[in-house]
Amino acid sequence: MARYEAAAYYFPNYHVDARNEQWHGKGWTEWELVKRAEPRFPGHQQPKVPLWGYEDEADPAAMARKIDAAADHGLTSFIFDWYWYEDGPYLQRALDEGFLHAPNNDRLKFALMWANHDWVDIHPAPRSRPYNVQAKGTFSEQAFIQATDHMIRHYFSHPSYWRVNGGLYVSFYQVQGLLEGFGGVEETARILNEFRERVRAAGLGELHLNIVVWALQILPTEQMPGDIHDFLERLGADSITSYVWVHHQLLNQFPVTDYADVRARSEQDYETFTSEYKLPYFPNVTMGWDASPRTVQSDGYENLGYPHMATLGNNTPEQFKLAVEGITSFLDRSPVTPKIFTINAWNEWTEGSYLEPDIINGMKYLEAIRDVLAGK
Repeated sequence: MARYEAAAYYFPNYHVDARNEQWHGKGWTEWELVKRAEPRFPGHQQPKVPLWGYEDEADPAAMARKIDAAADHGLTSFIFDWYWYEDGPYLQRALDEGFLHAPNNDRLKFALMWANHDWVDIHPAPRSRPYNVQAKGTFSEQAFIQATDHMIRHYFSHPSYWRVNGGLYVSFYQVQGLLEGFGGVEETARILNEFRERVRAAGLGELHLNIVVWALQILPTEQMPGDIHDFLERLGADSITSYVWVHHQLLNQFPVTDYADVRARSEQDYETFTSEYKLPYFPNVTMGWDASPRTVQSDGYENLGYPHMATLGNNTPEQFKLAVEGITSFLDRSPVTPKIFTINAWNEWTEGSYLEPDIINGMKYLEAIRDVLAGK
């Protein structure tokens, strides 16, 4: 068994989806924003161009290449950003048609991070606000049961589904959304416990419920409850993690904040979160940050809040390798087991945080992970 488990978040908006076609037109995917990105300030490197082309992630052959590249370089799982709203699923085909039909999906584990935030009209985002909410992140108990029954039927019995300490790993992006949708802490705890019971009744064993924690709002309408420690304990969560460094660290220089500075502050957070939270904390390492492709390219670029915000600069493969060395060194001295870290991200192209190869750096970010893990 690998000494560390390296789980990369996977953002599945690079295939055709019926909702996107309704909102943006026939055949639209987020590759359109990647293609149209422009430099917004001197020295800004845009557009990002994928080495493998603007491929369809719902194609099993394309997904098989991703799986091989991830597994060959030390990654152990993809955590799919997973969407299900009151009226049903969204962005499912990368997992359902791509990953689950890839001939080599036994090489990589997969899990779900239910991205239960509002889906807002920021593809691209104008300067004017508030943005139109296209789908609400809160949902009823009935919708939750439909979604989790879908998980039980279609994902949890798959041999590649990721288990942490024996439990099926399911993460929630925004705990506040659960509380609002279900009417408070007690009802949310009951509903989550009944989810556990349905998994047991299906003969699938236990769940491992993970909560994404953060302090700084990034996406419009995001919220985090005040006393998160109390909520987590009462909800019966099993662990916590982070999605991206900028959920915890201010990018205090616009338009570019130095990656090394944010890395150093984030490494301090690993220690802080481990001591402050009662639950096991799985730390996060972030490859970069540049949300400018999600802005209207003809608008002026000013510091107005996501996605009109600062970028991370000098996030070279060498600097990223130092970040991977830092997170594995922390795990070496952390009491938490297993030694899991999350990565932002496999393919957040329009947020400038991706491990997939581009035409400038090729496979160097993946090689950085491989080289660090090989030396441990």
